[in-house]
Amino acid sequence: MSMIRDLRAVVRPALLRKSTSSYDYGPATRNGSASAPSAVVDCAVYRDGHRVSDHLTPHDALAKVRGGDGFVWIGLHEPSEQEFSGIAEVFGLHPLAVEDAIQAHQRPKLERYDDSLFTVFKTIRYVEHAELTATSEVVETGEVMVFTGRHFVITVRHGGHGSLRALRHRLEDNPDLLVKGPSAVLHAIADQVVDDYLAVTDAVQDDIDEVEIDVFSAADGKSARGGDAGRIYQLKREVLEFKRAVSPLLRPMQLLSERPMRLVDPEIQKYFRDVADHVARVHEQVVGFDDLLNSILQANLAQATVAQNEDMRKITAWAAIFAVPTMITGVYGMNFDNMPELHYRYGYPVVLCATLAICFAIHRGFRRNGWL
Repeated sequence: MSMIRDLRAVVRPALLRKSTSSYDYGPATRNGSASAPSAVVDCAVYRDGHRVSDHLTPHDALAKVRGGDGFVWIGLHEPSEQEFSGIAEVFGLHPLAVEDAIQAHQRPKLERYDDSLFTVFKTIRYVEHAELTATSEVVETGEVMVFTGRHFVITVRHGGHGSLRALRHRLEDNPDLLVKGPSAVLHAIADQVVDDYLAVTDAVQDDIDEVEIDVFSAADGKSARGGDAGRIYQLKREVLEFKRAVSPLLRPMQLLSERPMRLVDPEIQKYFRDVADHVARVHEQVVGFDDLLNSILQANLAQATVAQNEDMRKITAWAAIFAVPTMITGVYGMNFDNMPELHYRYGYPVVLCATLAICFAIHRGFRRNGWL
């Protein structure tokens, strides 16, 4: 049970990390030999939960654990086909999985091959912004691919965030976790990715609340255009990107938590259930965000329609008022000799006063009915 408590304490830290979100390990921590590919961030051998060998090529690292205990953990960042081909050959990785790892832009998934698992995670980072606009970037996505074998873990990361450096250090500080082998690393990565999701949902919720307040603050109808449809559309697009990262991950996490697998330690498998539960929770929240934004957008469009109708009523009312003097002056502007009261001494002031009286009565009626 102490190992279980350590597992929760290590792989469930407070996230939205700013200091570790960028990728820059520096040349001092690139532990491969001079001939190692430049994409290799770290390559180490772990035995009995401890890091026992450094400064190894991937081939030498695999030779140290083959036929015995321990495993190799190799971390790569955006490797090219040439850089990754040698590692793929040494570890016997399936060509289709290798192609996906190099090209990136994959859906979250879990694929099982003869002696390895290939897992794809979409990483999510919340992009801070002073004000939400129609062009604001709200979430930024990246990818982490994990090859898991009996004696190795190979992580391939794409994007400028989602660093695994801090995670590796935390696991190295807790050998009771690493002793469980590659499946412990796979669980730790999955848990960190999903915890990032949970943190991002809170930040996105704040943005949605802000937009919702702006839209519904025009309750008096005098500023019905307060909600900006462009901002709502942009936020909806960002939520859709978030949804594409979360939804496909539901099935892989269910498989890892429910279906026995040779490469996943039974004790570790139990804790994939916790990750699966969190993925389901995030998925429900993101789907709720999408539905809520649809409602906000409809409300915004309805308010815009109401505002347009009010403008049309005002225009119509003033047009009706100005129609009275237009009609009267039009009649008396005709050049006929035999017009009634044409030569009446007080005809002009009488017609003018009658015109003003009619316009005032019409204006008052429109005001009483709320048209003006």
